[in-house]
Amino acid sequence: MTINEKTFWLETVEIPTPVARDFPQQADVAIIGAGFTGLSAARTLAKSGASVAVFDAQTVGWGASSRNGGMVLTGLKLPASTLIARYGKEPTARMYAASLESIDFVEKLVREENIACDFARCGHLEVACKPKHFDDFRCSAEETSRHFNHQQRLIPKDQLQSEIGSTIYHGGLVDESSAGVNPARLVAGLASAAERAGATIFEHAHVEEIQREGARGWKVATQRGTLRAQNVFVATSGYTSRVTPTLQKKIIPIGSYIIVTEILPEKLATELSPRNRMIFDSKNYLYYYRLTPDRRMLFGGRAAFFPETSSTIRRSAKILRRGMLTVYPQLRDAKIEYVWGGTLDFAFDIMPHAGQLDGLHFSLGYAGHGVAMSTYLGDKIAQFILRDANDKSAHTISQGRNDNPFAQIPFPSAPLGLYNGRPWFLPFAGAWYKLLDWLT
Repeated sequence: MTINEKTFWLETVEIPTPVARDFPQQADVAIIGAGFTGLSAARTLAKSGASVAVFDAQTVGWGASSRNGGMVLTGLKLPASTLIARYGKEPTARMYAASLESIDFVEKLVREENIACDFARCGHLEVACKPKHFDDFRCSAEETSRHFNHQQRLIPKDQLQSEIGSTIYHGGLVDESSAGVNPARLVAGLASAAERAGATIFEHAHVEEIQREGARGWKVATQRGTLRAQNVFVATSGYTSRVTPTLQKKIIPIGSYIIVTEILPEKLATELSPRNRMIFDSKNYLYYYRLTPDRRMLFGGRAAFFPETSSTIRRSAKILRRGMLTVYPQLRDAKIEYVWGGTLDFAFDIMPHAGQLDGLHFSLGYAGHGVAMSTYLGDKIAQFILRDANDKSAHTISQGRNDNPFAQIPFPSAPLGLYNGRPWFLPFAGAWYKLLDWLT
C-alpha cells in the first residue's frame, strides 16, 4: 500500500503565492514567520496603516500552521490546579479567559474576512484512559466552573457511546466551546487578508541576521535582501533558529505526526464520532483524532519526539495505525492515504509566551494548542506595537501587558542552562512520559 507522505490539508486548497513586489528598504514592522501568528499580526498592523514585511524561509503556512489537526481548543495544556498553584487564581483566570476569547477571535476573523475554512463549533471530547483520569476530569470540571465560570460536561463510561464509537475508555469530558477548522484554508485566508490590508509577504526569504541599530530600530538581513525596521516580531514557533538565540534556548521543538484514512462510509463515520468532536486522550504521550469535513479519520500523536524526517514519518505511520486500531478496531480495513509530520513548540513550563525579549517582540510556546492562541496572540502583539509606536509612556506599556496575560508570567530557560537549542534530551523525555503514563 502506497501512502502519500504529504499533508492532507494541502490537498484541499491551493495556498496563493504572495503578490510579487520589490524588496523594501524599510518597514515599520518586520515579521519573521508566515504562519498563523505572523499573518494575524500582519493583518492587524496593516489595517492600522503600518508598513509590514513578512518573511518566511519556506512558503506561507509551510510549518505547523498547515500541518496540525485543525483543533481549535479551549483551555491551556496544563490543568487548572497546576496553573493556580503556580501563578495564583487571578492570573490563571485571565489566561483561561484569553483561551476562550481566542476561539471567539478566530470565529470573528473567519466571518469578517469570509474565509472558507470549515470552521465549526463542534466541541471537544477528552477521553479517560484510566479510571483515575476520569476522577481527575471531575475535579478539573469543578475547578473550571468555580474559578473561571466556564462549564464542561462529564460523560460517564456507560454513556460514552453517545460520544465515541470506542469501548476502551473510562469516561469523558466535553467542552462545547471548542471548534474544528481546516488549518491550511485558514492560513491561506489569513495570508490573503493580510495582503488585502497592505502587508507584503516574501517567501523563500530566510532571515540570516538581525542587528540592533540603536534608536533607528533594526537591520534585518534575509536571503532576498536587507531592510531596516522600527520593530521586529519573531513568529517562528517550533522552527525558531539561531538567528534569535535567546528565544531558541527557551523553546523545545517536538515532532508530532498524523495519519489520515480514505473517505469512510457515512454510517461508519457516524459510529466512530457521533457528534463530530475534536477528540484527544488523557495520556502525556497522547493521541488526538477527529473526522475531516469529507469523512476521513485523522489520527495523530507523538509517535516520535524528534522533528520530522522521512524515516520518522514512515515509522510514525505504522505506530499511529496500531494506535488507531486500538481505539477503533472498526478501521482495520480502512486504507491509510496520508501521513506527515510537523514540529510543535514547547516552552520549559509548557505555557504560551508573548511579549518582548532583548527588544524583539515574540509569541511562542503553544504546546499543541496553537490554532486559536497563535492567531489571537499575533493580534495582541500587533496591538501592543501600534500602541507603543503612538505613545511611549509607561501607562501604555503597562496597558499592553494587561491585555496580554502571557506577557506577565516568567519565561524560563532550561534548568542549569543545559540547553543550546538542540533538543538532545528528547529520547529521554519521551521515555519519561511513557513511564508516567504507565505509572498513573
